[in-house]
Amino acid sequence: MPALPPDVDPLRVGRVAVRAGIVVTGTEVLTGRVADRNGPWLAERLRERGVDVGHVVVVGDRPDDLRDALTFLAGTDVALILTSGGLGPTADDLTAEVVAAFQGRPVSLDAGLEKRIGGIVERLMARRGWRADRQATAAGVRKQAMVPEGATVLEPVGTAAGLVVPPADGRTGPPVLVLPGPPSELQAMWPAAIAAPSAGRALGNPGELRQGTIRLWGTLESQLAATLREHEPELDGLEITTCLRDGELEIVTRFAPGAQPAYDRLSAVLAEDYADTLFSSGPTVDDLVAGALAERGSTVATAESCTGGLLAARLTGRAGSSQWMLGGVVAYANSAKEALLDVPAGLLAERGAVSPEVAAAMADGARARFGADVGVGITGIAGPDGGTPGKPVGTVHLCAVGPDGRRARSLVVPGSRAAVRERSVTVAMQLLRLLLLGGPEV
Repeated sequence: MPALPPDVDPLRVGRVAVRAGIVVTGTEVLTGRVADRNGPWLAERLRERGVDVGHVVVVGDRPDDLRDALTFLAGTDVALILTSGGLGPTADDLTAEVVAAFQGRPVSLDAGLEKRIGGIVERLMARRGWRADRQATAAGVRKQAMVPEGATVLEPVGTAAGLVVPPADGRTGPPVLVLPGPPSELQAMWPAAIAAPSAGRALGNPGELRQGTIRLWGTLESQLAATLREHEPELDGLEITTCLRDGELEIVTRFAPGAQPAYDRLSAVLAEDYADTLFSSGPTVDDLVAGALAERGSTVATAESCTGGLLAARLTGRAGSSQWMLGGVVAYANSAKEALLDVPAGLLAERGAVSPEVAAAMADGARARFGADVGVGITGIAGPDGGTPGKPVGTVHLCAVGPDGRRARSLVVPGSRAAVRERSVTVAMQLLRLLLLGGPEV
C-alpha cells in the first residue's frame, strides 16, 4: 500500500538497511473484487529474514502501470523487487514480458519448460474432466514458457513458472523476483524463490529483524503519541507504528537485535503508563479468549440482534472452537427474543429491545438455552435508519455473563452499518476477555 491509512501514526526512530519492494498485479485486486493476500504475506516473510518492505504497490493489468511501478521501486534503493500475478496464459497476463523489457532482456521459448507445463495442463484437464481447444491450449502453454534470457526459472506449482530476472549486462538496478498470483502457488514456491542464488545475493545476509506487538484497549492515540514523544530519546533504533482499529490500539515495533534494550524500555514505559489498558504483549483478543475458554474448560453461547451472527462467526473462525463454542442465536425480532431466549415480553415492552436490560436477558437466555458456562448478548441499532433522539443510530448494549459475574457495556458507535456491527463484535470479545481473565473496565 503506497500510503498509510489515516488512523496509522508512524514514529520512525530507526531504519533497517536492507529493503525490498513488492508489486501486486491484477485489476481484480486493484478494484477490490479480490483482497490482496500476497503483499502482506510476502512482507512478513521478508521481515522474518531481516528485510524491510517500504512499499506494496497494487496495479491493474496494464503494462504501462506495471512498468511505472517497477521504475518507482527501483528508484527507492531496494535490493530486490517482487511481483505477484500476471503469469497465466491469457492476453492480460503480461508480467514476465514487462519485467523482461524493464531489465533489458529479450524473451525466448524454453522448450523444456513448455513440455513440463504442457504435462501439468494435460493432467489438470484429465482430472477435472475438461475439454478444450488443443490449439488454444498449446498457445497458452507456449506463452507461459517464454522466459527472459539469463533468468532463473522456478518450477511451476500450478501452471505458471516463477522467475528471477536480473538486469542485463551494463544495466544497474535490483533483480526482479516474479511469482504467481494464486496465494497457494506463491506460498508453495517461496522456499525455492528465496533459495535462488540471484535472489540470495541481492538480499545478502541482513540479519534478524525483530518485531514486537503491544495491544491497548481504551487508550486514545493522542495519549500514546504524547508518551512516545516524551520518551523518544530512549527509543533510538526502533521503528514504531500505531494503528487504532475498533477501539484497540495496536503498537507494532520493528528493530534490529542491537536495539533490544530500547524495546525493553518501550515495553516497560507502556506497562507502567497504561497498566489499566494494556491487555496483550502479542496475542490478539481472539487468542486470549480462546485460550482462556480452553484452559478453563468453559463453554460459551451467543445471542445476537444487530450483529446478525458476526460474533458467533468470529468465535468459530478458528480451528478447535468446537470444544468451547456451543452455539448461537440470531434473534432479530422481539418474537424471536421471547421464543428462543426467554426474554420476557414485559421487559421488551417496558425497556425496549435496545436496552441494557434486554442485552442481559439475551445473555442469560443464550447461556440457559445451550447449557453454556458463559453467555453473551448484543442488541442495538446498526442503522442507517431506526434511530430516535433517545436511542440514536449506533446505540449498542452488550452483556457477558458467567460463573464469575457479568460484564456489560453500552455505547454509541459512529460510522456505517458495517462499522457499527464490526465494532460491536470487537467490544463483545473484549467483554469476554474481561469476564474470563479479569481486568479493569475501560
